[in-house]
Amino acid sequence: METGIRVLLLSAAFVLGGCASIHHLFHRHDDAATQASNDSASEDSNDHPPRVIDPDVERRKIKVPQIRSHNVEFGVQYGALSIENFGTNPVYGFTAAYHISEDFFFQGAFGRSQAGRTSFETLSNINLLTPSERYFTYYDLALGYNFLPGEVFLGRKTAMTSAFYLLGGIGSTDFAGDSKFTVSFGGGYRVLPTDWMAVHIGVEDRVFQSDLLGVDKLTNNLEATIGASVFF
Repeated sequence: METGIRVLLLSAAFVLGGCASIHHLFHRHDDAATQASNDSASEDSNDHPPRVIDPDVERRKIKVPQIRSHNVEFGVQYGALSIENFGTNPVYGFTAAYHISEDFFFQGAFGRSQAGRTSFETLSNINLLTPSERYFTYYDLALGYNFLPGEVFLGRKTAMTSAFYLLGGIGSTDFAGDSKFTVSFGGGYRVLPTDWMAVHIGVEDRVFQSDLLGVDKLTNNLEATIGASVFF
């Protein structure tokens, strides 16, 4: 009986020891295979570095206005001039500007209109002025200041440079057979469709002393114009 138990115990010990050895052997084999796989992957990584993805981005063509900070500008304008007591009449003129910097510029202007009849002339059928005296001609020199620069967008692909500007100056006005010292002030809006041309919308008030109707007073003569200019 004891001999049978010993044989059984030895058999069990032999079986357990054999399983452990086999398990250790297979474990070593798995570790070797894993290490070999890692070494192979490392070699492949060194031989073939990871590919850099080049994004396919469409580049936009941006056109920057080539306007210099110092330029000469010549323009023409047309609009309406409200001559105090003489109605609102068409006016045309010419401008010339010299840009000192991106912010400041000098502008000279010439304009001409023809006054209508006053209410007194209409009611009494008396002419206070001769046809030649009804011409309203002005000359002035003003200092301009550009502010609020920006862009105007037409649709989704077209943008044009723009800016608001202020004007203030002095000059002379020939009207009713006399020359009047004139102070002018106003402002406008400029848009540049191209690098060499601009479109303007402006409003100015030309103020001078007048006693034409028997009372000496300051007269306000409001002008609204639209014009175009070119840069040189």
